[in-house]
Amino acid sequence: MKTLIKNANIINEGKIIKSDLLVFDNVIKEISKNITSKGCEKVLDVDGCYLLPGLIDDQVHFREPGLTHKGTIYSESKAAVAGGVTSFFEMPNTNPHTVTIDELQKKFDIASQNSFSNYSFMFGGNNKNLNEIKKLDFSDVPAIKLFLGSSTGDMLIDDYNVIEEILKYSKVPVVVHSEDEDIIKTNLSLYKNKYGDKIPFKCHSKIRSEEACLKSTIRIINLAKKTNSRLHVFHLSTKIESELFSNNQPLKDKKITSEVCIHHLSFNEKDYLKKQGFIKWNPSVKSEDDQLGLWKSLNDDRIDVIATDHAPHTYEEKNNSYLNCPSGGPMVQHSLNAMFEHHLDKRISLEKIVEKMCHNPAILFRIKNRGFIRKNYFADLVVLDPNQSYVVDKSNILYKCGWSPFQGKKFNSVVTHTFVNGNLVYEHGNIDESFRGSKITFQ
Repeated sequence: MKTLIKNANIINEGKIIKSDLLVFDNVIKEISKNITSKGCEKVLDVDGCYLLPGLIDDQVHFREPGLTHKGTIYSESKAAVAGGVTSFFEMPNTNPHTVTIDELQKKFDIASQNSFSNYSFMFGGNNKNLNEIKKLDFSDVPAIKLFLGSSTGDMLIDDYNVIEEILKYSKVPVVVHSEDEDIIKTNLSLYKNKYGDKIPFKCHSKIRSEEACLKSTIRIINLAKKTNSRLHVFHLSTKIESELFSNNQPLKDKKITSEVCIHHLSFNEKDYLKKQGFIKWNPSVKSEDDQLGLWKSLNDDRIDVIATDHAPHTYEEKNNSYLNCPSGGPMVQHSLNAMFEHHLDKRISLEKIVEKMCHNPAILFRIKNRGFIRKNYFADLVVLDPNQSYVVDKSNILYKCGWSPFQGKKFNSVVTHTFVNGNLVYEHGNIDESFRGSKITFQ
């Protein structure tokens, strides 16, 4: 099928150019001005809109298998394409954990039948599965995921002899959730003694503290340097951590990389008063100074990737008291809209958004032929209209959990079209239910 996109403002590789783009079958066939519509089954005139590569979200929790009352690969990938996310990497802390080859294959099988986006899955490391990691076909997975701090799913790995062996052996990046468990336990005990079972949510940033993040991140960076390994640190939440990373070489040459999530850029500890458990994440949302520091490190390229850590829980679960409220929140449907608001507020350029959400995940994980608008690359594309707006409410939220931390917020942009592998999967609120995404391949 031939689809012609006319008059697009294409954001790609540090530039914004006005051009037409021709999609044939599943790839980008031509990028130039005044492409003829002869032989095209569909022509879209997107004058006044932006055309981006499809977003690659390298950190999501779609909750399947085992936690499907919160979300499924079907429901959350539907929300993803509505938000312009055309590829995702899902995390291993499902039930059962993705720490065996068999469980990994089960996830691939589920996604092949149910995912609207392109997909892959990170393989989990724990204190006991080093031999299983050694059986992996590393071309099948983007990374090995280690939880150095506890979070949903109880996948804590704290044997640093095993962690060192995983770093030495892995042929793909080792990705970490970096918090020091002993510091968190000590802090939690202090706040339990002070407040009993009525700990205010504003204390979350002091329990999952800057010190807990910094100690863990310094330790794992030093270990990665010792073993000369590829390390990627997920969801930085502190200014001081972000300054540990380098910006003095191209991403393709970096051995140690990092990312920040939408919520740490969008919220700070002042928001706990209003949002309560609905902005409880691990690592925690911290101070305004930390938030500003993350923005600085993002723009000066110490931070390489923007992701969501999309992690749905039910409204009832998140409405519990602090000790009974799980950490995490849904984000994939609204990540591009949220970043566009930050652009309007002069925090980041459109070119930098595309670099961090499209190009850099593709470079960092060596994804084959995605993440850029280039001839013969897969036609994963998003049309963003900056001339429309909408307010986030229950009527337009696609997450299975039915809520968003952005509820009530007006976004001054709308994702109007999302192409996955050249297929128009999302158009003005309508999903092509017959389409399924593809397993991502790595170079």
